[in-house]
Amino acid sequence: MQANRLIMSVAALLLLGGCATQRAPEPPARKPAEVKAELMRLLPAKTVDRQGWATDIYAAFAAQGIYPSTQNLCSVLAVTEQESTFQVDPPVPGLGKIAREEVDRRAAKVHIPSLLVSGALQVTSPNGKSYSTRLNAARSEKELSAIFDDFIGMVPMGQTLFGGFNPVHTGGPMQVSIDFAEQHARQYPYPVESTIRHEVFSRRGGMYFGIAHLLGYPVNYPQPLYRFADFNAGWYASRNAAFQNAVSRASGIPLALDGDLVRYDAIMPGTTELAVRSLGKQLTMRNPTIRDQLDKGKSLEFEDTALYQRVFELAEQAEGRSLPRAVLPGIVLQSPKITRKLTTAWFAKRVDERYQRCMARAR
Repeated sequence: MQANRLIMSVAALLLLGGCATQRAPEPPARKPAEVKAELMRLLPAKTVDRQGWATDIYAAFAAQGIYPSTQNLCSVLAVTEQESTFQVDPPVPGLGKIAREEVDRRAAKVHIPSLLVSGALQVTSPNGKSYSTRLNAARSEKELSAIFDDFIGMVPMGQTLFGGFNPVHTGGPMQVSIDFAEQHARQYPYPVESTIRHEVFSRRGGMYFGIAHLLGYPVNYPQPLYRFADFNAGWYASRNAAFQNAVSRASGIPLALDGDLVRYDAIMPGTTELAVRSLGKQLTMRNPTIRDQLDKGKSLEFEDTALYQRVFELAEQAEGRSLPRAVLPGIVLQSPKITRKLTTAWFAKRVDERYQRCMARAR
């Protein structure tokens, strides 16, 4: 009898062990019509051309192989509503004044007299109007980007002021970074008639690259809130801010929780790297090894490094409790368009409120 029980116990353990190593089942495939119908239900009631939005959003998911779960759809809709209220080219109040101030700021930086700048802006642009007139009339970033493209290409001073680079850095209904779009344009499924910059200002392009930025990388976050923060601060910023928090707890050195682990714009190491170096003996790691592993901070692979794991071990021993693996970055948002003090945490929480409302509509 005891032998039979022993055999049954061993068999049960083997079965349990087998279950533990099984991969999670793949989510069921969703038909295009099903996803579009759900998008039509979830889009805010006042959205103009709901069918067009649903089509472009579904196409972006399909082209990138991102699973269109209700959670993912609501995440995209929440960010889009926050950034543009579903306007392809959202207007920016006082944009003409903001743009002229940016021109004057850059002129002062390279010591060009304001009188000379004013004269250059009076030059007739390719559409027959002066650059000054077009700047004053600009209402959206798409219009402003086109003006700067012309100004840089046609007026010698444009090259001097802007170094050949258009100063409009974001655009479209998700306000995605144009630099990000240009770096991830290889798989873009639509024909590019002009430039990727121009595609960002279209609905199809803005949604494609915005969805790539929001969902196109793997994370271990417990909730979408941290993806929303990353959308504003950069991939893995929330994970890296949690790591910085652990470094600070282990070393006793206060750190800004901004998600930036390495300074790539300077020869000298940044504050986070220096704080980690101070733990070198406890980590049994030399400075080059620390740097090599910090360099993985822009990928999920960082979480598998000995550095990441040992820092959390030290910090949790010092604190006597477990520490979070995701923290909202403490970044103050800087932009000529922002007229009050806003932070990445504020942005993430506002988007999360919209996400929760979308999920409630889905239920």
